[in-house]
Amino acid sequence: MAKKQHTDAPVQKNDVITAVIEDLTHEGDGVAKVDGYALFVPYGLPGETAQIKVLKTKKGYGFGRIIERIEESSERTEAPCPIYYQCGGCQLQHMTYDAQLRFKHKQVQDAITRIGGIDNVPVHRAIGMEDPWRYRNKAQVPVGTRSDGHLKAGFFQKRSHRIMDMESCIIQKEANDEAVQTVKRIADQYNIKAYDEENARGTLRHVVTRQAHTTGELMIVLVTNGPDLPHKKDIVRDITEAMPNVTSIMQNINTKRTNAIYGEKTTLIWGNEHIYDTIGGISFAISARSFYQVNPEQTKALYDKALEYADLRGNETVIDAYCGIGTISLFLARKARHVYGVESIPEAVTDAKRNAELNKLDDVTTFAVGEAEELVPWWHQANGLQPDVFVVDPPRKGCDEKLLQTMIDMQPEKIVYVSCNPATLARDLKILEDGGYAAQEVQPVDMFPQTNHIESVTWLEKKAEKSV
Repeated sequence: MAKKQHTDAPVQKNDVITAVIEDLTHEGDGVAKVDGYALFVPYGLPGETAQIKVLKTKKGYGFGRIIERIEESSERTEAPCPIYYQCGGCQLQHMTYDAQLRFKHKQVQDAITRIGGIDNVPVHRAIGMEDPWRYRNKAQVPVGTRSDGHLKAGFFQKRSHRIMDMESCIIQKEANDEAVQTVKRIADQYNIKAYDEENARGTLRHVVTRQAHTTGELMIVLVTNGPDLPHKKDIVRDITEAMPNVTSIMQNINTKRTNAIYGEKTTLIWGNEHIYDTIGGISFAISARSFYQVNPEQTKALYDKALEYADLRGNETVIDAYCGIGTISLFLARKARHVYGVESIPEAVTDAKRNAELNKLDDVTTFAVGEAEELVPWWHQANGLQPDVFVVDPPRKGCDEKLLQTMIDMQPEKIVYVSCNPATLARDLKILEDGGYAAQEVQPVDMFPQTNHIESVTWLEKKAEKSV
């Protein structure tokens, strides 16, 4: 006899209940409780009473949808984007910006307390933007085919791979919107076919655009399913005539059946291989695949705080792990004796060296290709490299455990940890605390308004040795 399935859910699928939203998940969804049972409800805000339809139940939690708000939060606002509730790009447009900053502060605070077990470190209010719109200097937009056969370009619909054709994204720079629409229109005129994920046919996969904040220079990257781009010369001519601020048009070739945007090969098809931007007096040459923060105004706030926490006096040796194109490294190099940067992507290290030369900082910087957890220990053991300050800015997965142990073994006086994920930050802080470091302050910086993402900078000091 088949075993009977049991559930502890006090509600069932398709039930309609009235409940109060009590909290938010780290993704920004509301959390309602029914006899202690959690229902995750998109677009709900704490303090709101709502009629909720139960969509799905699991053993310990379920999912619901608001049918009607009975009592609204004072922190609710009208989302200005017409496709906000369909698009998956933003999660918090229904929340006032001040409430977004409080939510993000709480997200960092809760992670450090609950995951890291650290309850004695100040977490400051998130540094926000005066105008939290139109801040993104980079767009990565997939291309598809409309029902009438013409091209469409836009972000994926929430929880799907269906492309929503859109004219504008109000967190993108206007020039990025214009560039995407221009490419879509011109490619359509020349009957360029969009890539189809199901059969891996078609030419144009993505349009990627980047605009330099200070110079206004614009790069367009056409990601294609193979090296052939029909009518290439005509397309380039029409783009540059329509948009005089375009200074670079690149082609990236991606033939793999993958969700990754870029393939391995990128070629110049018109203009310059780089666009140039400046942040805090440091100039950067940005190539098609360079990692470069998408919010230049908040990048300066983030790096200024990292520099403040490093508190360099001019005599220090600094290691910058995950250095990318040298953004943080060069900020630090103006104040340090020498900065060593490590990055696993060869093209990024090439850009970092170019940027050091561009800023006349190549004599006080060394950039090397490799995995930080492998290269840094070798530097320490083979060359006797001993940093005074260790700076890390890892991807969302956080630092490799071997690198954390290397930092502990090398005993720098100070560690500055730049993070884009509060959960992995908290996990890594616990390891560093157990290894003899004490977190002094955490400063969240809102790099991505209207979304649930938050960056932060943490300052750690080596604990004083106890006398016996």
